[in-house]
Amino acid sequence: MLINHLGRPATQLSDTTTNSSSTTSTEKNNILKRFIAKSNKYLIASTLSALAPMASAVDFDITIDNITRGLYFTPIAVVAHAANVNLFVSGVSASTELQTMAKTGEIEDLARVLTSSGATMDNNPAAGLLAPGAAATSTLDTINATANTKLSIVAMVLPSNDGFVGLNAVDIPTEPGTYTFYANAYDAGTEANDELRGGGGLNTPGFPVPGPLNPVLGTGGAGVTNTIEGFVHIHRGNLGDTNTAGGISDINSAVQRWLNPVARITVTVR
Repeated sequence: MLINHLGRPATQLSDTTTNSSSTTSTEKNNILKRFIAKSNKYLIASTLSALAPMASAVDFDITIDNITRGLYFTPIAVVAHAANVNLFVSGVSASTELQTMAKTGEIEDLARVLTSSGATMDNNPAAGLLAPGAAATSTLDTINATANTKLSIVAMVLPSNDGFVGLNAVDIPTEPGTYTFYANAYDAGTEANDELRGGGGLNTPGFPVPGPLNPVLGTGGAGVTNTIEGFVHIHRGNLGDTNTAGGISDINSAVQRWLNPVARITVTVR
């Protein structure tokens, strides 16, 4: 009988070698099976993820709170729109439609242009002026307009020459829940902020004076400035004064000055 160098019969060496090779082969097979199982799991998960619909179409409520002490918002435009649409851009001249809204409070021209772009809108949810401390709620449904993934809100701020509250193209949340945004007041840069009563027309200097504002405004102001900026920017706020029958401004500085933000926007996705 042959004896190997370990002192075992050759046949035993052969048996031992075969068993070791078999064990190694079994372990490799098990590793391969586990790898294939994991690969299949990841492949299935990736496929299901690719087949799942994009979360973009939503049904949601928007509540606008006027958080100022003495400012009114004119009829509000609440707009869901595509990413390539902007109601305004800071540092850039205002469109004619934005100028009309910021100087007169009218949103019809703005609504017409936005509707033609495919935007989803709710106009004038407050059914008129939104008073200090008051709130208005809109409901938008973009189920059939999945490209409208941005939310913008604008309304003229009174008293001001061409100031407006603006929420500018924020992403519309897609997951159910409640989300809060704050909106600043902007200056359209299309009229000098003289802070004087006027007719409220597109080509008429001065700001419109609706009924609720009349008793709390002054008269006979000389005018704060005659400079027109020419571009949209964050509003400096009203300067005003406390002289109700003269001074430089017709705005009451004790009531109608403000610091940004001027509105709280609450979006509730169902």
